[in-house]
Amino acid sequence: MLKSSTKTDVNTTELVITIDAATFEAAVEREYQRQKKNIQIRGFRKGKVPRKLAEREFGEGVFYEGAVNSLLTPELDAAVRAENLDLVDRPNVEITSIDKENGVELKAVCVTKPVIEISDYKGIKAAKVVKEITDDDVNQQIEIIRKKNARIVSVEDRPAQLNDEVIIDFEGFFGDEAFEGGKGEDHPLKLGSGQFIPGFEDQIVGHNIDDEFDINVTFPENYQMKDYAGKDAIFKTKLKAISYEQMPEIDDDLIKDATEFDSVDEYKADIRTKLEEAAVSQADSAFENAVLQTLIDKVESPIPNCMFEQRIDNIVDSFDKQLQQQGMNLKLYCQYTGMDVDAIRDTYRDRAVGEVKLRLALEKIAELENIEISDDEINEGLAPIAEANKMDVETIKRFIPMDDFTMDLKVQKAVEIVKENAVVDNSVEESAEQTEEQQAE
Repeated sequence: MLKSSTKTDVNTTELVITIDAATFEAAVEREYQRQKKNIQIRGFRKGKVPRKLAEREFGEGVFYEGAVNSLLTPELDAAVRAENLDLVDRPNVEITSIDKENGVELKAVCVTKPVIEISDYKGIKAAKVVKEITDDDVNQQIEIIRKKNARIVSVEDRPAQLNDEVIIDFEGFFGDEAFEGGKGEDHPLKLGSGQFIPGFEDQIVGHNIDDEFDINVTFPENYQMKDYAGKDAIFKTKLKAISYEQMPEIDDDLIKDATEFDSVDEYKADIRTKLEEAAVSQADSAFENAVLQTLIDKVESPIPNCMFEQRIDNIVDSFDKQLQQQGMNLKLYCQYTGMDVDAIRDTYRDRAVGEVKLRLALEKIAELENIEISDDEINEGLAPIAEANKMDVETIKRFIPMDDFTMDLKVQKAVEIVKENAVVDNSVEESAEQTEEQQAE
C-alpha cells in the first residue's frame, strides 16, 4: 500500500510503498514453489528440498528477490494510479527495508510528465516569401534536357583540355618505391572534376593520346591516409583516350524527341509553371515550419532529460532500420564513417529536443481547445494500418495503444488550429535579417 507521496522536484515524485508481512510471506512461498523443482541439496532428491532447509542452506533471503519482483508491478501501478501520476520513465525502485516480521518497504522515484504552460498560440507571425522564378531558373531545367541528350565524342587530333573525359594508366611512387593503392589501369577521369589529388588533373591537360609522362604532386596535410599526408609523390602516367561531351542545341526538334511538348516555348512555359508551383509550396512549408518553431520556442517549462533520450532512441532506431533496408546496419555505418553511436545520437539531439517540446505544446493546445476525437475519426485513422496488416479495424485496435493513437489524432487537429490561425508577416524576416547583420557587425 502507499505510505507516502512526496514531490521532490518539479517533475519528480517519491513514493514510499509498504507490503505487509502476510502478503510478503505468501509471495515468498509462491516463489519457493516456483523454484523448488530446480533446488538440489545432498540427501534430497531434486525438487524435494523443504523450504526451511533451502533457506538455511542458501540464506533466509534466497526467495526475497523473486517475491518482491512478483509484487512490485501491481503495488507500484496501484500507487501511481492513486496519485494520478503520468510517468515518462520507468521508476527507480529501492528496497529500504525487508524482513519476515515487518514485510517490505520500497522507495520509488518517479519521473512525471511536465505540466506545460502555453499561450498566444493563435496569431503566431511568420514570414512567407515566395521565390521569384527567373529565366535563369528555367534555363537550368533546360540544361538537364541537354545533358540527358548529350553524346560522347572521341578526340584524336588535339591535346587533352579541362572538362574532357580521359582514360589513363597510372602508378604512384614515393621516390623509387611504388606505394599501395597508387595504381590504376584504364581509369576514367573528368579533367577539372577534383576527383584526384590537387594538381594531378591539371598536369594531364596539354598531353596527347599515347603520351607517357610524370605527374608530380604533394599529398594534402589532411589526407585521410595519414602515412601519405604531406608527402611528395610521382605518378607515372599514360594517356590512352580523350573524349568530350557534346551538348545538343535546344530547338523544337530536340524538345519533340525528348518531351511530350512540341516546341521550346511550350516546354519553357510548363517548366515555369511547375517551378512557380514548387516555389509556392516551399514558401508554405517554410512558413509552417517557422510557425511551429515559434511554438517550440514558447515551451519554457523544465522537461525531464529522459524524454529527450527516449526520442533520440526512437530516431536512431528508425535510422538503423533504414540502413538495414539498404543492406547495412548501424554498426557498419559507424565503421565506415568513423563515428560511434554516441556521436550519432548527438547529431539528433537538437531535433529530438524540438520534437519533444512541440509534442508537449500541441498536447496542451489540444487540452485547452477541448479537442475530441470521434469513433468515426479513430476508425478512419486506423483503416490504412488495418489494410496494411490485412486485419479489420476492430482487430487492429487490440494491438495498438489506443490512448496514444487518439492523442496523435488530437495533436494533428491542434497543428491545424495553430496553422490556420497563423499570420503572414514578412517584417518578421526583415527584423531577423537586421538582427543578424547587427550581430555580424
